[in-house]
Amino acid sequence: MFRSFHFNGSRILKTGLAIFLTASICLWFGWPPVFAVITAIVTIEPTVSDSIKKGLVRFPASAIGSAFAVLFITLFGNSPITYTLAAVATILVCYKLKLHAGLLVATLTAVAMVEVIHDHFLVSFFIRLGTTTIGLVVSTAVNMLIFPPDYRRDILKSIRSISERAGTMLEHTFHTVLFEGDADLREGRELVKQLTTEIQKTENLIHYQRDEFSLYSKVRKREAELLMAERQLLFLHNLEFHLDALLRIPLHNLKWSQAERNIIMQAVAELADDLQNSVAYDHETHQRQLKIITDFFWEDSKGITTSDAVHPTLFPPEFRILYELITIYDLVDNFFDPNSVKAAQKSEA
Repeated sequence: MFRSFHFNGSRILKTGLAIFLTASICLWFGWPPVFAVITAIVTIEPTVSDSIKKGLVRFPASAIGSAFAVLFITLFGNSPITYTLAAVATILVCYKLKLHAGLLVATLTAVAMVEVIHDHFLVSFFIRLGTTTIGLVVSTAVNMLIFPPDYRRDILKSIRSISERAGTMLEHTFHTVLFEGDADLREGRELVKQLTTEIQKTENLIHYQRDEFSLYSKVRKREAELLMAERQLLFLHNLEFHLDALLRIPLHNLKWSQAERNIIMQAVAELADDLQNSVAYDHETHQRQLKIITDFFWEDSKGITTSDAVHPTLFPPEFRILYELITIYDLVDNFFDPNSVKAAQKSEA
Protein backbone atom coordinates (compact mmCIF):
# COMPACT_ATOMS: atom_id res chain seq x y z
CA MET A 1 0.00 0.00 0.00
CA PHE A 2 2.72 2.46 1.00
CA ARG A 3 4.75 1.64 -2.11
CA SER A 4 1.76 2.31 -4.36
CA PHE A 5 0.95 5.59 -2.56
CA HIS A 6 4.55 6.77 -2.81
CA PHE A 7 4.68 6.13 -6.55
CA ASN A 8 1.33 7.80 -7.28
CA GLY A 9 1.99 10.62 -4.82
CA SER A 10 5.28 11.65 -6.44
CA ARG A 11 3.69 11.51 -9.87
CA ILE A 12 0.78 13.70 -8.72
CA LEU A 13 3.20 16.27 -7.30
CA LYS A 14 5.22 16.30 -10.53
CA THR A 15 2.06 16.64 -12.62
CA GLY A 16 0.85 19.56 -10.51
CA LEU A 17 4.20 21.34 -10.75
CA ALA A 18 4.37 20.76 -14.52
CA ILE A 19 0.87 22.22 -14.94
CA PHE A 20 1.73 25.30 -12.88
CA LEU A 21 5.00 26.01 -14.71
CA THR A 22 3.47 25.35 -18.13
CA ALA A 23 0.49 27.61 -17.52
CA SER A 24 2.73 30.35 -16.09
CA ILE A 25 5.06 30.33 -19.12
CA CYS A 26 2.16 30.38 -21.59
CA LEU A 27 0.47 33.29 -19.79
CA TRP A 28 3.78 35.14 -19.75
CA PHE A 29 3.87 34.83 -23.57
CA GLY A 30 0.20 35.78 -23.74
CA TRP A 31 -0.76 32.38 -25.18
CA PRO A 32 -3.77 30.29 -24.09
CA PRO A 33 -2.37 27.63 -21.73
CA VAL A 34 -5.06 24.95 -22.05
CA PHE A 35 -3.38 22.98 -24.86
CA ALA A 36 0.02 23.15 -23.23
CA VAL A 37 -1.46 21.97 -19.93
CA ILE A 38 -3.15 18.99 -21.62
CA THR A 39 0.17 18.04 -23.19
CA ALA A 40 2.01 18.43 -19.88
CA ILE A 41 -0.47 16.18 -18.07
CA VAL A 42 -0.15 13.27 -20.48
CA THR A 43 3.63 13.62 -20.85
CA ILE A 44 4.41 12.77 -17.21
CA GLU A 45 5.27 9.09 -17.71
CA PRO A 46 6.62 6.52 -15.20
CA THR A 47 10.11 7.04 -16.67
CA VAL A 48 11.92 10.01 -18.20
CA SER A 49 12.80 7.84 -21.17
CA ASP A 50 9.11 7.22 -21.86
CA SER A 51 8.37 10.94 -21.51
CA ILE A 52 10.97 11.76 -24.16
CA LYS A 53 9.99 8.95 -26.54
CA LYS A 54 6.27 9.68 -26.36
CA GLY A 55 6.89 13.43 -26.47
CA LEU A 56 8.66 13.01 -29.79
CA VAL A 57 5.52 11.29 -31.07
CA ARG A 58 3.00 13.68 -29.51
CA PHE A 59 4.54 16.81 -31.00
CA PRO A 60 4.01 15.88 -34.68
CA ALA A 61 0.64 14.34 -33.80
CA SER A 62 -0.48 17.61 -32.17
CA ALA A 63 0.79 19.52 -35.20
CA ILE A 64 -1.37 17.31 -37.43
CA GLY A 65 -4.42 17.90 -35.24
CA SER A 66 -3.82 21.66 -35.23
CA ALA A 67 -3.39 21.72 -39.00
CA PHE A 68 -6.66 19.90 -39.61
CA ALA A 69 -8.48 22.18 -37.17
CA VAL A 70 -7.23 25.26 -39.06
CA LEU A 71 -8.05 23.70 -42.43
CA PHE A 72 -11.62 22.70 -41.68
CA ILE A 73 -12.56 25.83 -39.75
CA THR A 74 -11.34 27.82 -42.76
CA LEU A 75 -13.59 25.78 -45.05
CA PHE A 76 -16.70 25.28 -42.91
CA GLY A 77 -16.44 27.72 -40.01
CA ASN A 78 -17.50 26.75 -36.47
CA SER A 79 -19.96 23.97 -37.33
CA PRO A 80 -20.61 20.31 -36.40
CA ILE A 81 -18.98 19.10 -39.62
CA THR A 82 -15.79 20.96 -38.68
CA TYR A 83 -15.50 19.11 -35.36
CA THR A 84 -16.24 15.80 -37.05
CA LEU A 85 -13.82 16.16 -39.95
CA ALA A 86 -11.02 17.56 -37.75
CA ALA A 87 -11.29 14.63 -35.33
CA VAL A 88 -11.69 11.89 -37.94
CA ALA A 89 -8.92 13.20 -40.21
CA THR A 90 -6.54 13.52 -37.24
CA ILE A 91 -7.25 9.97 -36.10
CA LEU A 92 -6.81 8.51 -39.59
CA VAL A 93 -3.53 10.29 -40.34
CA CYS A 94 -2.01 9.60 -36.90
CA TYR A 95 -3.01 5.96 -37.24
CA LYS A 96 -1.50 5.69 -40.70
CA LEU A 97 1.73 7.33 -39.52
CA LYS A 98 1.77 5.05 -36.44
CA LEU A 99 1.70 7.99 -34.06
CA HIS A 100 -0.40 5.98 -31.62
CA ALA A 101 1.05 7.54 -28.45
CA GLY A 102 -0.01 11.00 -29.63
CA LEU A 103 -3.39 10.14 -31.12
CA LEU A 104 -5.52 11.13 -28.11
CA VAL A 105 -3.73 14.44 -27.49
CA ALA A 106 -3.83 15.29 -31.20
CA THR A 107 -7.57 14.60 -31.44
CA LEU A 108 -8.34 16.64 -28.32
CA THR A 109 -6.22 19.48 -29.71
CA ALA A 110 -8.03 19.37 -33.05
CA VAL A 111 -11.57 19.57 -31.65
CA ALA A 112 -10.65 22.08 -28.92
CA MET A 113 -9.03 24.45 -31.41
CA VAL A 114 -12.25 24.68 -33.41
CA GLU A 115 -13.87 26.41 -30.45
CA VAL A 116 -11.15 29.02 -29.86
CA ILE A 117 -9.99 29.97 -33.38
CA HIS A 118 -11.87 32.92 -34.81
CA ASP A 119 -9.30 34.66 -37.00
CA HIS A 120 -5.57 34.74 -37.78
CA PHE A 121 -5.65 31.02 -38.53
CA LEU A 122 -1.98 30.67 -39.45
CA VAL A 123 -0.84 32.54 -36.33
CA SER A 124 -3.11 30.34 -34.20
CA PHE A 125 -1.52 27.26 -35.73
CA PHE A 126 2.02 28.33 -34.78
CA ILE A 127 0.91 29.42 -31.32
CA ARG A 128 -0.53 25.95 -30.83
CA LEU A 129 2.82 24.39 -31.79
CA GLY A 130 4.51 26.70 -29.32
CA THR A 131 2.20 25.77 -26.44
CA THR A 132 2.60 22.09 -27.24
CA THR A 133 6.37 22.48 -27.17
CA ILE A 134 6.20 24.23 -23.80
CA GLY A 135 4.06 21.45 -22.34
CA LEU A 136 6.42 18.75 -23.59
CA VAL A 137 9.64 20.45 -22.49
CA VAL A 138 8.40 21.50 -19.06
CA SER A 139 6.82 18.15 -18.14
CA THR A 140 9.91 16.21 -19.31
CA ALA A 141 12.23 18.52 -17.35
CA VAL A 142 10.08 18.18 -14.21
CA ASN A 143 10.01 14.40 -14.59
CA MET A 144 13.80 14.33 -14.92
CA LEU A 145 14.75 16.79 -12.16
CA ILE A 146 11.99 16.49 -9.54
CA PHE A 147 11.88 13.09 -7.79
CA PRO A 148 13.75 11.43 -10.69
CA PRO A 149 12.44 7.90 -11.19
CA ASP A 150 14.48 5.34 -9.24
CA TYR A 151 12.66 2.08 -8.66
CA ARG A 152 15.49 0.08 -7.07
CA ARG A 153 14.14 0.37 -3.54
CA ASP A 154 10.60 -0.50 -4.69
CA ILE A 155 11.95 -3.49 -6.62
CA LEU A 156 13.84 -4.88 -3.62
CA LYS A 157 10.88 -4.33 -1.29
CA SER A 158 8.56 -6.00 -3.77
CA ILE A 159 10.82 -9.05 -4.13
CA ARG A 160 11.02 -9.41 -0.35
CA SER A 161 7.25 -9.12 -0.11
CA ILE A 162 6.72 -11.72 -2.85
CA SER A 163 9.23 -14.04 -1.16
CA GLU A 164 7.41 -13.77 2.18
CA ARG A 165 4.03 -14.32 0.54
CA ALA A 166 5.42 -17.30 -1.39
CA GLY A 167 6.58 -18.85 1.90
CA THR A 168 3.11 -18.49 3.40
CA MET A 169 1.50 -19.91 0.28
CA LEU A 170 3.95 -22.82 0.22
CA GLU A 171 3.05 -23.84 3.76
CA HIS A 172 -0.67 -23.38 3.13
CA THR A 173 -0.57 -25.37 -0.11
CA PHE A 174 1.31 -28.36 1.31
CA HIS A 175 -0.88 -28.43 4.41
CA THR A 176 -3.94 -28.56 2.18
CA VAL A 177 -2.44 -31.29 -0.02
CA LEU A 178 -1.16 -33.47 2.86
CA PHE A 179 -3.88 -33.14 5.47
CA GLU A 180 -7.06 -32.03 3.72
CA GLY A 181 -6.98 -34.48 0.83
CA ASP A 182 -9.52 -33.58 -1.85
CA ALA A 183 -10.39 -30.27 -0.23
CA ASP A 184 -11.46 -27.34 -2.38
CA LEU A 185 -8.22 -25.93 -3.81
CA ARG A 186 -9.74 -22.84 -5.40
CA GLU A 187 -8.42 -20.62 -2.62
CA GLY A 188 -4.89 -21.88 -3.25
CA ARG A 189 -5.19 -21.25 -6.98
CA GLU A 190 -6.46 -17.74 -6.30
CA LEU A 191 -3.42 -17.08 -4.09
CA VAL A 192 -1.14 -18.27 -6.88
CA LYS A 193 -2.84 -15.84 -9.28
CA GLN A 194 -2.25 -13.00 -6.82
CA LEU A 195 1.40 -13.97 -6.61
CA THR A 196 1.62 -13.94 -10.40
CA THR A 197 0.13 -10.44 -10.47
CA GLU A 198 2.70 -9.18 -7.94
CA ILE A 199 5.53 -10.70 -9.98
CA GLN A 200 4.26 -9.00 -13.14
CA LYS A 201 4.11 -5.63 -11.35
CA THR A 202 7.71 -6.07 -10.22
CA GLU A 203 8.75 -7.00 -13.75
CA ASN A 204 7.24 -3.68 -14.89
CA LEU A 205 9.29 -1.82 -12.27
CA ILE A 206 12.45 -3.53 -13.52
CA HIS A 207 11.52 -2.55 -17.07
CA TYR A 208 11.09 1.08 -15.95
CA GLN A 209 14.46 1.00 -14.20
CA ARG A 210 16.21 -0.32 -17.30
CA ASP A 211 14.71 2.54 -19.31
CA GLU A 212 16.50 5.00 -17.03
CA PHE A 213 19.96 3.51 -17.62
CA SER A 214 20.53 5.57 -20.75
CA LEU A 215 19.80 8.82 -18.87
CA TYR A 216 21.23 8.38 -15.39
CA SER A 217 24.82 7.16 -15.12
CA LYS A 218 24.42 6.89 -11.33
CA VAL A 219 21.65 4.35 -11.80
CA ARG A 220 23.52 2.54 -14.56
CA LYS A 221 26.44 1.84 -12.21
CA ARG A 222 24.07 -0.16 -10.00
CA GLU A 223 23.14 -2.62 -12.74
CA ALA A 224 24.45 -5.56 -10.68
CA GLU A 225 21.60 -5.00 -8.24
CA LEU A 226 19.12 -5.07 -11.09
CA LEU A 227 20.59 -8.25 -12.54
CA MET A 228 20.29 -9.88 -9.13
CA ALA A 229 16.68 -8.69 -8.82
CA GLU A 230 15.84 -10.12 -12.25
CA ARG A 231 17.44 -13.42 -11.29
CA GLN A 232 15.52 -13.65 -8.02
CA LEU A 233 12.28 -12.70 -9.72
CA LEU A 234 12.81 -15.49 -12.25
CA PHE A 235 13.19 -18.00 -9.40
CA LEU A 236 10.02 -16.68 -7.75
CA HIS A 237 8.19 -17.01 -11.04
CA ASN A 238 9.35 -20.63 -11.32
CA LEU A 239 8.29 -21.20 -7.71
CA GLU A 240 4.84 -19.89 -8.55
CA PHE A 241 4.72 -22.31 -11.51
CA HIS A 242 5.52 -25.30 -9.29
CA LEU A 243 3.01 -24.26 -6.65
CA ASP A 244 0.36 -24.15 -9.35
CA ALA A 245 1.49 -27.58 -10.61
CA LEU A 246 1.20 -28.94 -7.07
CA LEU A 247 -2.39 -27.75 -6.81
CA ARG A 248 -3.25 -29.58 -10.03
CA ILE A 249 -2.11 -33.03 -8.83
CA PRO A 250 -5.09 -35.40 -8.46
CA LEU A 251 -4.71 -36.36 -4.79
CA HIS A 252 -7.28 -39.10 -4.10
CA ASN A 253 -6.02 -41.05 -1.08
CA LEU A 254 -2.35 -40.53 -0.29
CA LYS A 255 -0.63 -43.66 1.06
CA TRP A 256 1.67 -41.84 3.44
CA SER A 257 1.35 -42.41 7.14
CA GLN A 258 0.80 -39.54 9.56
CA ALA A 259 4.49 -39.69 10.55
CA GLU A 260 5.62 -39.45 6.91
CA ARG A 261 3.31 -36.50 6.31
CA ASN A 262 4.77 -34.78 9.35
CA ILE A 263 8.31 -35.29 7.98
CA ILE A 264 7.31 -33.63 4.71
CA MET A 265 5.47 -30.83 6.48
CA GLN A 266 8.51 -30.15 8.65
CA ALA A 267 10.65 -29.77 5.52
CA VAL A 268 8.04 -27.45 4.04
CA ALA A 269 7.95 -25.36 7.23
CA GLU A 270 11.75 -24.96 7.09
CA LEU A 271 11.50 -23.91 3.46
CA ALA A 272 8.70 -21.43 4.17
CA ASP A 273 10.76 -19.94 7.01
CA ASP A 274 13.70 -19.44 4.62
CA LEU A 275 11.46 -17.47 2.25
CA GLN A 276 9.85 -15.43 5.01
CA ASN A 277 13.10 -14.68 6.88
CA SER A 278 15.76 -14.40 4.21
CA VAL A 279 18.33 -12.91 6.61
CA ALA A 280 18.37 -16.14 8.64
CA TYR A 281 18.86 -18.41 5.61
CA ASP A 282 21.53 -21.07 6.20
CA HIS A 283 22.78 -23.02 3.20
CA GLU A 284 24.05 -26.01 5.21
CA THR A 285 20.77 -26.46 7.08
CA HIS A 286 18.93 -26.16 3.79
CA GLN A 287 21.07 -28.89 2.21
CA ARG A 288 20.58 -31.27 5.16
CA GLN A 289 16.83 -30.86 4.94
CA LEU A 290 16.96 -31.37 1.19
CA LYS A 291 18.88 -34.64 1.65
CA ILE A 292 16.17 -35.94 3.98
CA ILE A 293 13.49 -35.22 1.40
CA THR A 294 15.59 -36.57 -1.48
CA ASP A 295 16.23 -39.85 0.37
CA PHE A 296 12.54 -40.08 1.12
CA PHE A 297 11.80 -39.45 -2.56
CA TRP A 298 14.04 -42.27 -3.79
CA GLU A 299 12.75 -44.63 -1.15
CA ASP A 300 9.16 -43.82 -2.04
CA SER A 301 9.82 -44.10 -5.79
CA LYS A 302 10.90 -47.73 -5.46
CA GLY A 303 7.25 -48.64 -5.15
CA ILE A 304 6.39 -47.33 -8.61
CA THR A 305 5.65 -50.16 -11.02
CA THR A 306 6.49 -50.19 -14.70
CA SER A 307 2.86 -49.63 -15.59
CA ASP A 308 2.80 -46.54 -13.37
CA ALA A 309 5.71 -44.94 -15.24
CA VAL A 310 4.36 -45.33 -18.80
CA HIS A 311 3.25 -41.70 -18.78
CA PRO A 312 4.12 -38.94 -16.26
CA THR A 313 0.44 -38.29 -15.58
CA LEU A 314 0.16 -41.88 -14.27
CA PHE A 315 2.84 -41.35 -11.63
CA PRO A 316 1.41 -41.72 -8.13
CA PRO A 317 0.53 -38.39 -6.49
CA GLU A 318 3.10 -39.09 -3.72
CA PHE A 319 5.89 -39.22 -6.32
CA ARG A 320 4.78 -35.98 -7.97
CA ILE A 321 4.37 -34.13 -4.65
CA LEU A 322 7.90 -35.03 -3.57
CA TYR A 323 9.27 -34.12 -7.00
CA GLU A 324 7.70 -30.65 -6.78
CA LEU A 325 9.03 -30.18 -3.24
CA ILE A 326 12.60 -31.11 -4.24
CA THR A 327 12.39 -28.77 -7.23
CA ILE A 328 11.19 -25.92 -5.00
CA TYR A 329 14.06 -26.64 -2.56
CA ASP A 330 16.52 -26.26 -5.42
CA LEU A 331 14.88 -23.01 -6.54
CA VAL A 332 15.05 -21.52 -3.04
CA ASP A 333 18.72 -22.45 -2.72
CA ASN A 334 19.45 -20.65 -5.99
CA PHE A 335 17.32 -17.71 -4.87
CA PHE A 336 19.63 -17.12 -1.89
CA ASP A 337 22.88 -18.18 -3.56
CA PRO A 338 25.45 -15.46 -2.70
CA ASN A 339 27.55 -16.39 -5.74
CA SER A 340 24.86 -14.97 -7.99
CA VAL A 341 25.68 -11.47 -6.77
CA LYS A 342 29.38 -11.97 -7.57
CA ALA A 343 28.47 -13.34 -10.98
CA ALA A 344 26.34 -10.29 -11.71
CA GLN A 345 29.13 -7.97 -10.63
CA LYS A 346 31.69 -9.78 -12.79
CA SER A 347 29.46 -9.43 -15.81
CA GLU A 348 29.80 -5.64 -15.52
CA ALA A 349 33.58 -5.62 -15.08
